[in-house]
Amino acid sequence: MERHLVLCDEELATQAIELLPARETLWSVNVTNVIGVNISLAINAASAGASASSLAGQQLSAWQF
Repeated sequence: MERHLVLCDEELATQAIELLPARETLWSVNVTNVIGVNISLAINAASAGASASSLAGQQLSAWQF
């Protein structure tokens, strides 16, 4: 069974309301582009018993209009 919250008149009287600004005031364009790139390269050119190691680099760019 569901229980519903009951408010008395005194509790309702303490509540406050606030009007939102006009829609034109709230409207704006917010576009953010984010690009992430991870690059790593390792070469082991057919050498018996050789090992190859690689360092990884990362680039993250973000800009907002």
